[in-house]
Amino acid sequence: MCGALVFIAQQQHPFSETMARVIEKFFITSMLMWAVPIAIMYAFNNNLFPGSGDMSPYSVTLLSGFLAVVSVNIVIAFYIYLAMKEPSDKHEPDPKFVSEAEASVKHLGVPSQTQEPSSSSHNKEE
Repeated sequence: MCGALVFIAQQQHPFSETMARVIEKFFITSMLMWAVPIAIMYAFNNNLFPGSGDMSPYSVTLLSGFLAVVSVNIVIAFYIYLAMKEPSDKHEPDPKFVSEAEASVKHLGVPSQTQEPSSSSHNKEE
């Protein structure tokens, strides 16, 4: 299914391929953040880990909950690692978005970084 997203994105827009990969990574890590803690809780409650059957119910709940929280943090760290590993040169702003943003800034009367404020526009504001 994820490969189909990338294929469809390549046909629609060149920037969409990158976006499809980002969505794919987000989807996978989101599913891991849901599935791994549930699997840990299930394994502890059904004595699938060696020695968990000898523990009191309170200890099983405490340990499985702690490990579930730690596993979510590990998955989040993995997602951050994947995001940091992506090459930054691939991320170029959308030209249409940039032109619309510049037009809206000019519409507000705020001088952009490349232009010096003119005295005529300054006099109009006073």
